Amino acid sequence: MNIELQEIRSFLANNHPFNLLSKKTLSDLSEKIQIRSFRKGSEIPDTGTLFDHLYLIRTGEVELNTADGELQARLCENDMFGYRSSHVGSRDKLKAFAMEDTLVYQLRAADLYRICDENARLNRFFDTSDEVQSRRQREAISLFSQSDQTQLNLMLTPVRELLSRTPVKLPVTATIQETAQVMSQKRVSSILIYHEPERREQKLIGIVTDRDLRNRVIAKELDLNDRVSEIMTENPATINSSDFAFKAQLQMTRYNVHHMPVMNNNRLVGMITPTDLTRQHTCSTVYIIGDIYKHTDIDSIREVTAKIPELLVNLVATGATAMSVGHLITSITDAVTTRLLQLAEKRLGPAPVAYAWISAGSQAREEQVAKSDQDNCLILADDYIPEEHSKYFRLLARHVCDGLNACGYTYCPGDMMATNYHWCQPMKAWKEYFSQWIDRPEPEALMLTCVFFDLRCIYGKRSLFQELRDHLLNKTRGNRIFLANMTNNALSRQPPLGFFRNFVLIKGGQHDHTFDVKLNGIVPFVDLARIYTLAQGSRAINTLDRLDLMESCKEISSDSAGDLHDALEFISNLRIQHQARQVKAGKEMDNFVSPDNLSHVDRNRLKKAFLVIRNMQSVMKYRYQR
Repeated sequence: MNIELQEIRSFLANNHPFNLLSKKTLSDLSEKIQIRSFRKGSEIPDTGTLFDHLYLIRTGEVELNTADGELQARLCENDMFGYRSSHVGSRDKLKAFAMEDTLVYQLRAADLYRICDENARLNRFFDTSDEVQSRRQREAISLFSQSDQTQLNLMLTPVRELLSRTPVKLPVTATIQETAQVMSQKRVSSILIYHEPERREQKLIGIVTDRDLRNRVIAKELDLNDRVSEIMTENPATINSSDFAFKAQLQMTRYNVHHMPVMNNNRLVGMITPTDLTRQHTCSTVYIIGDIYKHTDIDSIREVTAKIPELLVNLVATGATAMSVGHLITSITDAVTTRLLQLAEKRLGPAPVAYAWISAGSQAREEQVAKSDQDNCLILADDYIPEEHSKYFRLLARHVCDGLNACGYTYCPGDMMATNYHWCQPMKAWKEYFSQWIDRPEPEALMLTCVFFDLRCIYGKRSLFQELRDHLLNKTRGNRIFLANMTNNALSRQPPLGFFRNFVLIKGGQHDHTFDVKLNGIVPFVDLARIYTLAQGSRAINTLDRLDLMESCKEISSDSAGDLHDALEFISNLRIQHQARQVKAGKEMDNFVSPDNLSHVDRNRLKKAFLVIRNMQSVMKYRYQR
């Protein structure tokens, strides 16, 4: 193999999803790739249509635009576009342009199609079917590929959202030595200098950076007792806190500075640096997912998932809805789970029998937030022999669940994980479980249904999951006794409103004068939607999708469906805003919200939202408990 082919093969082997291919397939694929270079400003491709080939960017930068010139995505090294690669907008109307001299690896659509046909995992990655799961994954990735310019990175994020600390400043009367000491103590690379400290309004007149200390003090051997005004940069360029972050980046580039004071109505409120802007980029969903697939050890993956709380803050700051946040953060959990399974298979070897790794609960519904525990299980093919195969799957489950815990997805308090022998079973055992839970809905069974009736296949043989899902839906469709028991269980979780529509709050303890926005605000919606879906025998998993189903099946009116949508979205947004504030304040995230922290308008909206779910619970009780 010549050097050029070796380089292509190495590039593919280090990038997902091509790292899933065998060595032979990688070698064969490398020979079919054509190396193309495009000058800055030129259209890609120069002949034919964009979707005749798959393009992998080796070096350079590419923009995808609509026919009207609207930016859809900005892509860089290791990104791909073209055939079977979805981005926002109509595929046949997209145009690609090299934003700088760009080198791409070009693969014919026919060659990619053949390889996908021969490799199930690669085919899943490039799946262009209309299934909800695939659609959501593509929408999430497309949205935040686009967001390189819009939501998460620079275009729509105000500078104030990037400020991480109060400004460090000194009066102009300070000495050079005092300035250096404060910078060392505060661990900052710059300090702001103000005038007339005795006046109420302090006027910014200069800035000193660590570079100034090197170049203007040490290099010139100045006396440390000299005034700091001798070395400061006077009248530094500033930016307003309401300006967008991209403007800060342009200003710093224009003036060739690395520190820019931030003002609010002529009042100094902070400092922004390239590090703040870089952090905004590296906390995008696409970046995080791409980074996860590059790593081969849990410690490295954990460093990536540590960015999720900051991602939540960025999403909330840009006005993302709670449902969008749920889809995006869940996509990261899916990537972590998949990567851990890949690493486990690499260490343990191929699985002795077919299996499907299943997520349950909020991950299955794609409704996770920045702090979640794990609910998962394993469905094994019926040729599973415990004496021969149990050790492999025990080690596989332990590797993944321990890895998830290390990455911030804590162990399930109820032990509903694949490491539990009960939840690592062949298909026939799972069918028996569900039959028993449905036919004899005792309290423990009803508790389990709240988790295991929301399932989604993350990895492995999807047909195993589909077979089990169809089995349970056939059992629940129209099963009034089971649905009545589910309804009774769901009605135990009521919205926290009293008889006079006052909030019913926790009294005493750590969470005094708060309510649990998840347990008493969101879970009632989830329970309600689940029951209606099981009654219809529908495959919908996400709560909003289930509400849409209720409307389309005429189970509820369009007005009621709209009210439920709005109420759920409002309460869910309240939750993520609460958690984003906790992250910014350096506190641990929780679900306990105090009405005292809400505006009068939001308190009234919250009461109305609780009334919506209370009314729908009454309808559900009438329908299934008669």
